[in-house]
Formats: sequence, structure tokens, C-alpha cells
Amino acid sequence: MSLFAKKENKHPNKTAAGNGAAVFKVLGSGCKKCQALEANVRQACEETASKAVVEHVTDFSQIAAYGVMSTPALVLNDEVISSGKVLSAEDVKIIIQEKLS
Repeated sequence: MSLFAKKENKHPNKTAAGNGAAVFKVLGSGCKKCQALEANVRQACEETASKAVVEHVTDFSQIAAYGVMSTPALVLNDEVISSGKVLSAEDVKIIIQEKLS
């Protein structure tokens, strides 16, 4: 049994699955850095007009399931994109262009 192995999602995100939108998850306790990352992701989604769902995960067992050891972290469609730093809105726009285009 691996403590930090990625767990399968038994309850897929019905909101995103229903409308085909991408799902961004900000992983973190809710500190200022986590809130800044979430704001930057929302700003980038608005500026690029992407139909993305933005969620904030604060449960440490769910965060550990992604194998993330430092927060804030950003997950796009269950793939860890970044951890341990606050991405700017411009950085997130580049990710949106690369991963969702």
C-alpha cells in the first residue's frame, strides 16, 4: 500500500463532464498564496474565454492523492501542472493555450 499513490477518482466531476469544460483545481490550505493562484486562474480563464471550471481543494488527503508535497498546486484535468509556486495569470494563459487548444 502506497501512502502517496494517486487514487482513482470514483466520483468524476459531473459539472465538467456534462458540458465538456476543462477542470482546474487549486490545491492548498486556503492561504494567501492559494487564493492568489485561484484568482489568477479565474482571471486567465475569463481573459481567454475558456469554459473551465475552477475548484479549490483544501482537504489534505485529496491533495496527497495527487502526490503534491508543496502547495499551492495547480491541476488541470487530473494532471498536476505546477506545485509550490503561484503562477501568474499570463502563465496560466500559456497553459490554457498549450493544453486546451
